[in-house]
Amino acid sequence: MKLRSFFFGVTLALCFVWVFSRPNSTLRQYLPGSSGPLFTEAVAAGLGADETNNIEVYKNGKESVVYITSTQTVFRDTFFFGVEREQVKELGSGFLINSDGQILTNNHVVSGNATVEVTLPDKSVHKAKILQRDRTNDLALIKIDVNKKLPALNLGDSDRLQVGQKVLAIGNPFGLAGTLTVGVVSTLDRDITSENSKLEGMIQTDAAINSGNSGGPLLDSQGSVIGINTAIYTPQGEGGGSVGIGFAMPINRAKRLLEDYRSGKRPAARLGVSTYYFAGEWAQALKYPAKGGLLIFRVENGSAADRAGLRGATEYVIVGNQRIPYGGDFITQIEGKDVDSQEGVARAIRGKHAGDMVELTIIRGGRTMNIKITLLSEEIV
Repeated sequence: MKLRSFFFGVTLALCFVWVFSRPNSTLRQYLPGSSGPLFTEAVAAGLGADETNNIEVYKNGKESVVYITSTQTVFRDTFFFGVEREQVKELGSGFLINSDGQILTNNHVVSGNATVEVTLPDKSVHKAKILQRDRTNDLALIKIDVNKKLPALNLGDSDRLQVGQKVLAIGNPFGLAGTLTVGVVSTLDRDITSENSKLEGMIQTDAAINSGNSGGPLLDSQGSVIGINTAIYTPQGEGGGSVGIGFAMPINRAKRLLEDYRSGKRPAARLGVSTYYFAGEWAQALKYPAKGGLLIFRVENGSAADRAGLRGATEYVIVGNQRIPYGGDFITQIEGKDVDSQEGVARAIRGKHAGDMVELTIIRGGRTMNIKITLLSEEIV
């Protein structure tokens, strides 16, 4: 009996030593001064289908996304009537649409008479030439000359987009090249207004878009470009970063720009008028129809409006507490349709080309008349 108890004790001791001596034993952590593992190693898991898709789209698209720097000289007034020269840089993105070096981007990225440089993913820098502009839709086509074939992105169909569809943005936010963000189409046909213009029919997305993303591609899950990242919404006091509300120009607008370029058509320049929209009591106070229209207060010299003989304000009148320029032509219809907003002129010209004609119905000195205006060519530089 004593011998049996002795062997049982020895066996139990050996089992105890074996269990606690194993390197991967979870019981070692309870021993004083234990040198066992401080954490449990996770077992590697496979990538999900959505993660794999993100990786594939990025790998296939990143070599076609470029970094754009445009530099222009501006003159600023100084004290004592002096003038100083300053170099102003605009940073943005773009993407190759063919192997010959043609690139789509936003017009505001290459605005004015800027010198434009393109940095490819291999860090090589190339001078770019502006081929075509569409200021109405904030689009531009530029080109670089490189002694090699370049990878290009496929253009999708933005008319087939659906709210909730996954989208991916690749660009250079804040100069951080090759950045990928992912989101969904939040809504379609969104109109946005800035200080200088209104962009209509935009794609809204929650994929993070920041300064430097402008001009970069918005891709679908197949890696096709369905939009060009253009603008973000930033509430006052929130700085300049993304809050999950970004906007992209539908790629089908850019396709029209490309078609115009290949056919030799030039986009029409702005009409060349500055206007106020009046309707209801305000219009009646100025002795115009209550249904409203656009009162011209300034006509740009040499513009299509100037050549057609449109007239701006000649005096100021007080209506309520407002000082209003008065005496200019009052536009009531464009192409036979009533003017119902401040964007009436810009909307009428959108999609038209140099040489096309626009007919305005105006009131001048109490008389209604029709004036035909031949649109001029948009300047490329």
